[in-house]
Amino acid sequence: MPTADLSGDRISGQAANGPAKTHAKNGIINGHTSEEVAAFKNPSLQVTEDHQIKLVDAPIEEPGPGQVTMQIKCSGICGSDMHLWKSGRIGSLEVRGDCILGHEAAGVVLKCGEGVTNLKPGDRVGVEPQEPCEKCFLCMEGRYNLCEDVKFSGIWPYNGTIQRFKVHPAKWLYKIPDELSYSEGALLEPLSVILHGINGANVRLGRPALICGAGPIGLVALAAARASGAHPLVITDVDPKRLEFAKEFVPRCQTYQVNTKLSAEENAKEIRKLYGEDEYSAPASVMECTGVESSVCTAAFSVRRGGTLMVIGVGKPVMNNIPFMHLSLAEIDLKFINRYRDTWPAAIQCMSGGIVDLNKLVTHKFPLEKALDAFALNADVGNGSIKVHIVDNVDASL
Repeated sequence: MPTADLSGDRISGQAANGPAKTHAKNGIINGHTSEEVAAFKNPSLQVTEDHQIKLVDAPIEEPGPGQVTMQIKCSGICGSDMHLWKSGRIGSLEVRGDCILGHEAAGVVLKCGEGVTNLKPGDRVGVEPQEPCEKCFLCMEGRYNLCEDVKFSGIWPYNGTIQRFKVHPAKWLYKIPDELSYSEGALLEPLSVILHGINGANVRLGRPALICGAGPIGLVALAAARASGAHPLVITDVDPKRLEFAKEFVPRCQTYQVNTKLSAEENAKEIRKLYGEDEYSAPASVMECTGVESSVCTAAFSVRRGGTLMVIGVGKPVMNNIPFMHLSLAEIDLKFINRYRDTWPAAIQCMSGGIVDLNKLVTHKFPLEKALDAFALNADVGNGSIKVHIVDNVDASL
């Protein structure tokens, strides 16, 4: 599927040169003409407490000690951004005020604060969007992704990356080589999710694996599992177009369209037939990338006895139908992840070394000034988008 660069002159269905009328349509607030937006010094995409998104000229912050101000050159839209917009929360994380969204990003350093020695203006960087406290026992153990006092970009009250200028700790920025584009730099974040998940999923060379969900994260998992040597490799989804894309993306995989008329256990039986007839042939590792309860249950019935089920997808707070005794009697390891830790260097090596190529996942690109259009398109599940990127091609300076 080719990448579409969309830079049309309409915002939220309104003529760009028409009168500036503030209105809300489908959860999108539009109160600016294209000319007004073009005059913004720091255009930003913000979510509100009442489930609206809007384009706002945000303040430009000065970097403090250990921080840098960078221009965000590319920021991807994640499913969690859509959750925060449409639902106002992800689990216990709530939107309680205006907040700039976005956390999948790459950019260029413009200004360094006091004490920054690892970066200089002009450096191209990938953004690890979390700032842990570095004082709690989890941080001291190196499990900083579980820090309860983490400042995570795009989660209220911490502003995210869909803006031109962002201040970020230099410690959590990573130089990217010249051969990687800013778009590839933004893909380091979803790849990091999978690198953290695949480490615990027990994916191994020559062992069967299953990916549940052919959305962006599932497709990254598919590419990573293939690069890790897992085989046979199957990916599931309810959408045949997503499965067609998956087959083009990783030709040696097999696909299974989930039959919504069948139970989770019945779908699992059909999935297992793709691997072989005996228990040993069933997938030893399953990465569940949807967070949908029925898919988690299907994954639980699909994994072989003694295997590993890694739930990567974000789901509802409580699931009541997980087959507990099936998992228990088969000694299936049920695992979860929360974000990532120490993954950016490995992700950069994977992409710069050609181990994984994720460029095909980026199906649409929008300029920063059209970020509202980007979210509107991403919200329409029928348009065939996989990963939508918001890019800022302005040569900005401070």
